Amino acid sequence: MAAVIVAQFLSALADNALLFGALALLRRDLYPDWSGPLLQEFFVGAYVLLAPFAGPIADSFPKGRVMLVTNGLKLIGSFGMAVGLNPFLAYGLVGIGAAMYSPAKYGILTEIAPLRLLVKANGLMEATTIAAILLGSVMGGRMADWSVPGSLAVVTGCYAAAALANLGIPRLVPARPLNAFSPLALVRDFGVALGALLRLPDARFSVIGTSLFWGAGSTMRFLLVAWVPVALGIHNLAMPSYLNGAVALGIVIGAVLAARFVSLDRADRALPAGVLIGVFICLLAFTDRLPTAFGLMTLVGASGGFFVIPLNALLQERGQRSVGAGNAIAAQNLAENATMVVMIGLYTFAARAGTPVRGIAAAFGVALALAISVLWISRARYQRRAIAKASSP
Repeated sequence: MAAVIVAQFLSALADNALLFGALALLRRDLYPDWSGPLLQEFFVGAYVLLAPFAGPIADSFPKGRVMLVTNGLKLIGSFGMAVGLNPFLAYGLVGIGAAMYSPAKYGILTEIAPLRLLVKANGLMEATTIAAILLGSVMGGRMADWSVPGSLAVVTGCYAAAALANLGIPRLVPARPLNAFSPLALVRDFGVALGALLRLPDARFSVIGTSLFWGAGSTMRFLLVAWVPVALGIHNLAMPSYLNGAVALGIVIGAVLAARFVSLDRADRALPAGVLIGVFICLLAFTDRLPTAFGLMTLVGASGGFFVIPLNALLQERGQRSVGAGNAIAAQNLAENATMVVMIGLYTFAARAGTPVRGIAAAFGVALALAISVLWISRARYQRRAIAKASSP
């Protein structure tokens, strides 16, 4: 577990610092403002395209070795960006590595942690990841303002250190070895696994909830980059990175609270916190004070951490019992990143159309709160029907 956590911290640190280095590179080379969200589409698009293959590959090899190879792909992409490769292609290569890395890093938890500790293991993984997001965001923004080449060099070094940490993960027995590699068969099998997973009410509930959370989180990054100059009059990349860091700090707090107060069989208790994410984003749209912005972003993160941790654990447990942890996480990645593509695409469209950023933020917060409210109502109805069915003679 220690090797997994160290590797995950370094890899996530580099992922988040790289985003700000890439945004600074686009700004330096005079790309239009809306190209930043487009850059992220290259990253998350890899998750969507590789979803049928990421899970089976993670389950077919020792997951520690999968993490090693995919961290190597991230390293190559970061190095390519540093030496002048097209930033969209280089960031897409990092996205490929991240897409293949994700099912392995989460799937390995079910292999090294007992069921009774799975929520706590997820809490530790998420707290580590968010701590890396916190430090990576702050570090990335500061370094990007200081030196774009220096920022990319540090990120590349972090990926190299993560790959070395992967070597310390024990060589576990593959969960579901493939007898032969057939892309068409994997796509078909993934479709079957996805359908089977989404027919499970708990898994479907988890996938929808986590997709809304991560889609909103990715969009918020770019929203903050545009909102800070308008609302606060600050034009560097460091301040948006600090606000992203406040979100990350809040998620750590929320993750700790979720591990303490929410059990696997009562994951629906996390839903009110999801609604609060949208409420706090709405409030952010109308503030112009820096301390208030930091407070609201911390509350957004705390609500998000409390919301997403139990849903992740529930999906892993249901997925492990039905279609395998790797397939479950790959299906989750497909849903989450498809949601990111849609949300970031809508944001890019609104930004290109000249919509005021405060209006975008307010509409975004309202839409998110309503979407999670609908999920909450739907979940409550399902719970009532299940109780009525169980109590009927």
